[in-house]
Amino acid sequence: MAETTKIIIKHVQLLGKGDISDISLILDQHHIIFEVLPPATAGGAKARPKTYWIPYPLISFCTYRPTPPNSGLLSSIRLRCRDFTFFTLNFKEDKQAREAYDTIKTRSCKLGAIDKLWAFSRQAQSPEKDINGWELYDPKAEWKRQGISDKGADRGWRISKINVDYGFSPTYPALLPVPSTISDNTLNYAGRYRSRVRIPVLTYLHPVNNCSITRSSQPMAGLRGNRSIQDEKLVSACFSACATIDNDMNSSTTSRASPASSQLDLDLPRTEGELSETERLEDEMISSSNFETISDKPHVYGAQQHNLIVDARPTVNAMAMQAVGLGSENMDHYKFATKAYLGIDNIHVMRESLNKVIEAIKDSDVSKLPPNREVLAKSNWLKHITGLLDGSALIARQVGIQHSHVLIHCSDGWDRTSQLSAISQLLLDPYYRTIDGFIVLVEKDWLSFGHMFQHRNGYLGSEKWFKVQNDLLAGSAIQPGGGNEGFDAAINFGKRLFNKNKSNQDEASESETGDPSTADVDSPKRGGKNSDDKSEVTKPNDLSPVFHQFLDATYQLLHQFPTRFEFNERFLRRLLYHLYSCQYGTFLYNNEKSRVDARVKERTCSVWGYFLSAREGFVNPEWDGGGIDDHVKGKERLIFPRLDKVRWWSEVFGRKDEEMNVPVNLATEKYLSHSSSSSNLATSPRAPVLTGVENAHSALTIGEVGGPGRVSGDSKRHVSNGEGPLASFRESFAGLGIGRGSGSGNGSAGGSRPRSPANGATGKGKLPMEVEMQ
Repeated sequence: MAETTKIIIKHVQLLGKGDISDISLILDQHHIIFEVLPPATAGGAKARPKTYWIPYPLISFCTYRPTPPNSGLLSSIRLRCRDFTFFTLNFKEDKQAREAYDTIKTRSCKLGAIDKLWAFSRQAQSPEKDINGWELYDPKAEWKRQGISDKGADRGWRISKINVDYGFSPTYPALLPVPSTISDNTLNYAGRYRSRVRIPVLTYLHPVNNCSITRSSQPMAGLRGNRSIQDEKLVSACFSACATIDNDMNSSTTSRASPASSQLDLDLPRTEGELSETERLEDEMISSSNFETISDKPHVYGAQQHNLIVDARPTVNAMAMQAVGLGSENMDHYKFATKAYLGIDNIHVMRESLNKVIEAIKDSDVSKLPPNREVLAKSNWLKHITGLLDGSALIARQVGIQHSHVLIHCSDGWDRTSQLSAISQLLLDPYYRTIDGFIVLVEKDWLSFGHMFQHRNGYLGSEKWFKVQNDLLAGSAIQPGGGNEGFDAAINFGKRLFNKNKSNQDEASESETGDPSTADVDSPKRGGKNSDDKSEVTKPNDLSPVFHQFLDATYQLLHQFPTRFEFNERFLRRLLYHLYSCQYGTFLYNNEKSRVDARVKERTCSVWGYFLSAREGFVNPEWDGGGIDDHVKGKERLIFPRLDKVRWWSEVFGRKDEEMNVPVNLATEKYLSHSSSSSNLATSPRAPVLTGVENAHSALTIGEVGGPGRVSGDSKRHVSNGEGPLASFRESFAGLGIGRGSGSGNGSAGGSRPRSPANGATGKGKLPMEVEMQ
C-alpha cells in the first residue's frame, strides 16, 4: 500500500466522551480524520460536515480487536492520544478494521526518519506564513537583555565561542556565557570532568543584584573521588562573577527583606513576611550547614553566605552514581558553596506516574463517569509537580532574596535541570511571564540547552504501542455506559505480558536512569563528546513527560497569580498539543546541533509563528501589564508558589474542573492518603523537596521521621532522628569512601555492587528516593 494513498471508510461508529457518532474515517498520509455529517436542516439544505484531525504522532496506544466472520459483532480499534483524548472505532466489516489498523500503524511507526514527518511537507497559510517564528529568539539579544555583551560594561561574564561549531559539547548551544576570568583553555580542561562535557554555564543573571543561575551536568567523581582543579576554578568563578552592587544590597538582613518580594503576595495563613514551615525547614538546613564555615581566608563571594550547588536528584541516587564513575561534587573541593539535594525522581518514575493518571481517565471514550479518584491519588502526579515548584522556589529565594548564586544539575543536565532552571526564572523575572518572554525561555533553557525532545516524546512511534487482541474477545462490541469486562480483561492481559517482557529489556535511558547497574546502549561512553542522535528509533524507556510537567507547573503559577501572566491557559494547552503534533519543526530532534544539521529553520515552520499569528486568542484578559513595584502588593518582581494550592490541570486531561478538583472531603481524603501512601493530598503532611544539605564541614539530611540529621566531617557517620534505609545505605557505603568529606580519594575503586537499601534496612517500605536504585 502506497503511503500517499488516502483511505476512506464510511459509516464507522465513533465513540468519544460517552457519545456515539456515525462518521467517515479518512486516513491520509499524516492524519486520521473523523468526518461527521450533521443531520440535514429543516429546509433540506446540505449541511457542512464537521472534521476532527489527529496527527499520527499524537497516538500513544492503539488496540485492534478483530471478531470472527459472521459473528454479528463489530470489530473495533481503540485509540489513546497524547492530548488525553480517547476514541473507539467500531467497523461493520473486519477487513475494514484490519486495513485501518495496518495503515495507522504503518504511518505512525514505520516512517524511519524524522524528516518524513508532517512538519517537513506542511506549507503555512496566511497569516501564519507572514510571521517567521524562528526570528523571535536570538541568543545574543537575550544575553544583551540580561546585561551581557561584548560591547557593554563587564558584569563578570563573557560569551565564549568555544562551542560555535558544536565540537566542544554537541548537546550544548553554540554560544556559552561563562565568567570573564575563565579562558577557553580552562573550559576545555573543565569539560573533561563533566558528563557529556556539559560544563557550568550561565542561564540567568538577576538584573538587580547580579546573582546568577548556572547549569551543568553531574561531575565524574567516581569511587576514587576524582577532582578537577579547572572545574573547581570555573564553579568558583561563577559564584564570584558579581559586579559591584549598592551597599544596601550587601547586608544579609536587608537582603532578606528587600525587595519586598512576594511574601506579601502569598496570601497564606501566616503573618506578613514569615516563611511557611517547609520554607523554614529548607532555610534552616541551608543555614545550619554553614555554622562551621568561618575560616581565616575570606570567602570568594564577599558577604554572600548561601551560594548553592543544587543536585536535583535524591541524595542516595547521586551517591550511587559514583559506582559508574559519575556522582556529585565532593564539597571538600568546593568550600565556597553549600550543596543541596532535591528529592526529584527520575524520568522513569515520572513516566509511570503519568501512566497511572491515564489509567484513571482511560475510559472517557465509552463512559461519562468522572475519573477514579483513588487511582489519581496513587499516581503521585501532584506530588511531583509540587516538588518541582518547591525546588524552584528554593532556587528563586536564594537568588532573589538571599542574593546568592546557584548552580543546578541533575545527571546529564537536560531534564530535571531544565525544569528547575526554567520554573525558577518564571518566579524571578516578569519578562518570562509574557508571551514573547516565555517563548524565549523555552528556546533558551529547553531547546538550546539540549532537552532531548525526540527521545522523551518518541515522535517516530513504536510498534510496542500497537496491539492486536486475538484472545479474550468473545464479548460484545464496546458501548458507552455498558459492561466492558472483556475489553478490560484484554487490557490487563496485555499489561501482564508487557510487564513480564519489560523486566528483560535494557533499562538504560541516557544517564537519567540513576541505576548504576544499567548502561547506555544507544549512546557513546559517558563524558564523551560525540552526539547520540544517530539513532532515531523510539525507545519506550526513554519516554517521559518532562516538558509536560514544566507546562503543568507553569499552569499552577498562572492559576495562582492570574494577573501576572500575559498568556492564558489555552496557550499552555495548545503548546502541549503541538509538542506532539509534529506540525512544526520547533521540537524535533534532541539539541541545537541536530536542528542545525537538519536545517529545520529552512525546511519547516516554527510553532511560534502559529502562536504569534493568533496572539489575541492566547492573551490573558486578567494580565496587569507586567508593571513592577516591589512596594506595591501584587506588583512585586518575585512570585512564589502556594504549594498547598497545587491542583489538577483538568482542562489538559479533557475533564471538567469539578471532576478532578472536587471539594475536599476529609474522611475520603484521609482514606485515600492511607491507601496510596501519597503526600499530595491536603490532609497529608508534605515533606520538603530538600532531602539533604552538604558542605566541606558537615552534611544535613532529612531523617525518616522528618527531622534533620547530621553527617560529621570527622567521623563520616550519619546521625538522624530516625533509623531508615538512607542511614543504612550510608553505613553500607562508608567503607568505600562514597559521599561527602572523604577528600583524599583513597576509597576503593572496585568491590561488589552496593547493597540495595531495601535489602540492607529494616524499614517497613521503600523511600521514594530508592525507586531510582531498584
